[in-house]
Amino acid sequence: MKKIFKRTSLLMAATFMGIATMQAQKSPQDMDRFIDALMKKMTVEEKIGQLNLPVTGEITTGQAKSSDVAKKIEQGLVGGLFNLKGVSKIRDVQKLAVENSRLGIPLLFGMDVIHGYETIFPIPLGLSCTWDMAAIEKSARIAAIEASADGISWTFSPMVDISRDPRWGRVSEGSGEDPFLGGAIAKAMVYGYQGTNLSDQMKRNDEIMACVKHFALYGAGEAGRDYNTVDMSRNRMFNEYMYPYEAAIEAGVGSVMASFNEIDGVPATANKWLMTDVLRKQWGFKGFVVTDFTGISEMIEHGIGDLQTVSARALNAGIDMDMVSEGFAGTLKKSITQGKVSMKTLDAACRRILEAKYKLGLFDNPYKYCDQNRPARDIFTKEHRDAARKIASESFVLLKNSSLPKQPGSPATPVLPLEKKGTVAVIGPLGNTRSNMPGTWSVAARLNDYPSLYEGLKEMMAGKVNITYAKGSNLISDAAYEERATLFGRSLNRDNRTDKEMLEEALKVAAGADVIIAALGESSEMSGESSSRTELAIPDVQRTLLETLLKTGKPVVLTLFTGRPLTLTWEQKNVPAILNVWFGGSEAAYAIGDVLFGDVNPSGKLTMTFPKNVGQIPLFYNHKNTGRPLKEGKWFEKFRSNYLDVDNAPLYPFGYGLSYTTFQYSDIALSTPTMDQNGSITAVVTVTNTGKRDGAEVVQLYIHDLVGSITRPVRELKGFEKIFLRAGESKTVSFKITPELLRFYDYDLNHVAESGEFDIFIGGSSQAKKTARLTLK
Repeated sequence: MKKIFKRTSLLMAATFMGIATMQAQKSPQDMDRFIDALMKKMTVEEKIGQLNLPVTGEITTGQAKSSDVAKKIEQGLVGGLFNLKGVSKIRDVQKLAVENSRLGIPLLFGMDVIHGYETIFPIPLGLSCTWDMAAIEKSARIAAIEASADGISWTFSPMVDISRDPRWGRVSEGSGEDPFLGGAIAKAMVYGYQGTNLSDQMKRNDEIMACVKHFALYGAGEAGRDYNTVDMSRNRMFNEYMYPYEAAIEAGVGSVMASFNEIDGVPATANKWLMTDVLRKQWGFKGFVVTDFTGISEMIEHGIGDLQTVSARALNAGIDMDMVSEGFAGTLKKSITQGKVSMKTLDAACRRILEAKYKLGLFDNPYKYCDQNRPARDIFTKEHRDAARKIASESFVLLKNSSLPKQPGSPATPVLPLEKKGTVAVIGPLGNTRSNMPGTWSVAARLNDYPSLYEGLKEMMAGKVNITYAKGSNLISDAAYEERATLFGRSLNRDNRTDKEMLEEALKVAAGADVIIAALGESSEMSGESSSRTELAIPDVQRTLLETLLKTGKPVVLTLFTGRPLTLTWEQKNVPAILNVWFGGSEAAYAIGDVLFGDVNPSGKLTMTFPKNVGQIPLFYNHKNTGRPLKEGKWFEKFRSNYLDVDNAPLYPFGYGLSYTTFQYSDIALSTPTMDQNGSITAVVTVTNTGKRDGAEVVQLYIHDLVGSITRPVRELKGFEKIFLRAGESKTVSFKITPELLRFYDYDLNHVAESGEFDIFIGGSSQAKKTARLTLK
């Protein structure tokens, strides 16, 4: 009896696979007919099953059939699985769905491929600081190649949440504070994962489906605390936060993930205005929406109902797939019977999941991503590692580079780049840790296969520079805090020696060095999900170590590891050179060496403002004016919008970053000072490399709408171009300005370009001084 059933199910699976093979190359109407035919054969339970994305745990090859999830797959009660790693395991599980279930519907296999698979790129915040869309798209392209080679067809990326609060740990996973830049990065990432041709995306076996997240406003949580409440006007939503999600939709993203937070008092996962009115009706999104991890069951704690109630609300709002909660699997049939959910609504959600599988080609070939020859050929290759090294070096931001005399009486020269001679000491708790180099949310990383900073520099400089090392301090004095900050295999192996003993060892190593590289900052898990912080300074024992190293009189380079903007006011004042290296990925050690020793000229520019202290937060460049603004360059003035104890200015502004060379900007020339609603103008500036080294510069265009029907920001990024200039070379950079660039959402949420005057700024940061005035008629 068992054998007869298996043969029958195989024949049915083969029948549907045969239809898919025939239909795959045809029109959308063919897809509709195929899915119509399939859904007519599906029971209510099987339709609900397509909406179910359970957690798997670790499944070893050959053991899939004995797991609880396997039984559900065979019963057609699972639509996909996530974070299962390994092509053999995935093929094993896919075989259960295709050959052992009644209808043979293949599964989706998703993973948090956030900034690389096994070849890891910089954390997304660092990646954004390259301002290089081709490089960012390439990082996603390589991630897709590697993930697809290991069986993955779906990535939960890109995260495009705008955030102005560095206390929130997940700023590390986003692209900073600006919606215009965030939108450009969202498109680049989607194109990298899915392909650039909107009519032909996800057809290749090395293209995977992207999932833009977290929809919406997740980065605006109160107090910088993860999962917290968000409350803002719809005007602010659309003008300051929504564009990157919309840009991903424009790029053809196949799926959207709902956010944990509430909006207008309704959790996003049950928010019909958000998921249906905006996402589908206003933006025209045709893909499917998945919850975040346990997003449906968490709404019980939000206080809007029991599991059946919140599950029905989620489906009725426009959610299609339930990640982990199993609220759909456990309650939807009852809700349909009771009339709380219609069959039409269930069918619409089921159809969207099936359409995604069809577009990925899984009905045509359910083993499309299960070629067991690909991992050895396509994962962690030299070509991919070389690309990761280059891109990482572009992401580093030079925050300070003072000139010091190399010896008493000699001329002062910049501390960086370092000369390839003598002895360089790497000192600090982040100087010799392999597992922290990739950064947070690198779930597929081979943690101990990537060199630490000390190991990488020692390898690179063999025979040229003597590289020495001392840990110098623990990450932080509080052992329990350090444990919380080094989860998921990222331990720094806490040293049981006293702080004094560790300092004394560091001083001995420093005494024999010509230069000290202080490898300090955050561990990788001090940022990321559920890693909010109220204090953003370099931790206590590390600060003591840094102070001690500075007292040696040796040149000190603070090589800063961080997943967020930190408060570095003391460091900016006292440390000669500061290079922010974020967490640069699998090739970070080599990339840091390339920049420190001058083989690469740093070109990164900040995409989040660095505050002077936590009390200034939220602090961002594109703020509104007040009726009592503080005059530029002033500090305290009574009855003005300012503080008693610190000025309003950031420590490092958005768009800021130094180079080993210098750049000079000409005045801005406009092709015409006026334009009408159907016209355009060109803003032109000449940039000259006035230094002695070749280098890259990010030329940035900002506008200020002087008078609006509602208040407008003091500046808004509206264009950028990264250019490379040889020493002494000049280049003309042109920006086309159209009324479309000047649009905003007015009081009634109409997207308008209002006539009036606009100031145009072009320069190397958001504090650009060169200006010209444009009039829109």
